[in-house]
Amino acid sequence: MQRPPTHVTLVCAAALLLTPLATACGGPAGAHVDTRKPTVPRDVTAQAGSATSVHVMWDAATDDKAVTAYEIYRATAAADGTTAATPAPAAKVKTIPGATHMTDVEGLTASTAYTFTVRARDAAGNLSAPSAAVTATTPDAPRDDRAAPTAPTAPRATGVGPRTATLTWGRSTDDVGVTAYDVYQEDVRIHSVPGTRTTATLAGLRPGTVYSFTVRARDAADTSSPDSAVLDVTTESATGAPAATAPTGLRTTVRAEGGAFVVGLSWDQPETGGTIPAYELYLDGKPTTTIVWGGTPPKGRAGYELTLTEPAGTRHSVKLRAKLPDGTWGDFSAQRTVELKG
Repeated sequence: MQRPPTHVTLVCAAALLLTPLATACGGPAGAHVDTRKPTVPRDVTAQAGSATSVHVMWDAATDDKAVTAYEIYRATAAADGTTAATPAPAAKVKTIPGATHMTDVEGLTASTAYTFTVRARDAAGNLSAPSAAVTATTPDAPRDDRAAPTAPTAPRATGVGPRTATLTWGRSTDDVGVTAYDVYQEDVRIHSVPGTRTTATLAGLRPGTVYSFTVRARDAADTSSPDSAVLDVTTESATGAPAATAPTGLRTTVRAEGGAFVVGLSWDQPETGGTIPAYELYLDGKPTTTIVWGGTPPKGRAGYELTLTEPAGTRHSVKLRAKLPDGTWGDFSAQRTVELKG
């Protein structure tokens, strides 16, 4: 409940009498009040992913403290992308965490042009100016679009550098039409491109790191295809960067045994200049066990078996990382998906 203004004035006056060094009710002299706005988000893009959704992406803004959130605004545009003759004011439709630089705006109308802007916000509530407006037009509502697109084929990477990689793949087919392709990193969507494109450039990667990517096609009914084959990409090492520490060549097998399933893992160990005493195994993105050798640690290729008791058809993602000779954990291997079946 808000306090009456008179009471606030008395508290402030009392604070000034009792604490001569106070400069205001906000705190002691010299306390910093954050009034600086974040920079404007740049390179905003909007791509219709279905008849009722648009995917919006942007580059990160900066702040003297930290960007804590982004606000996404939507307005109706004319069909040619200009401002509508009688536009509705831009409405805030989403607020997302500052570490995220993409989102889907859903609940839209088919065959409609929209404009989107993005504003950055810091912990003090300071808002950046709106970004440049971008326009996307949702496609027609699908007519009897009941089939999912086919999986994209033959993904490959070109132009791999320390922090960027370009992915390409073969086109999918759909009974009505493919409206978008979505790029996933370890089952999390990180990028989308129109259905007319079969290439995507990914930025912000780490040097000397293994990444696992898959691609899915999406149609106007917002139905996604199965995943493409997994594409493992290792970025180039940066000058002066330490050697890569990720296990490579991770392979999996599954067999039924006594009412359970045994997942076999094998991998090539990284060169660390010393003995690797243990590995940490992750299941679905969470640590599940630490692999410690009972005797002399193996050299070259290593292996491990994990027993799971879930029903047949259950799917899991697996990856692992090595404990380095200095006691720290190294980089993760590529991720693999396993399905429990005999």
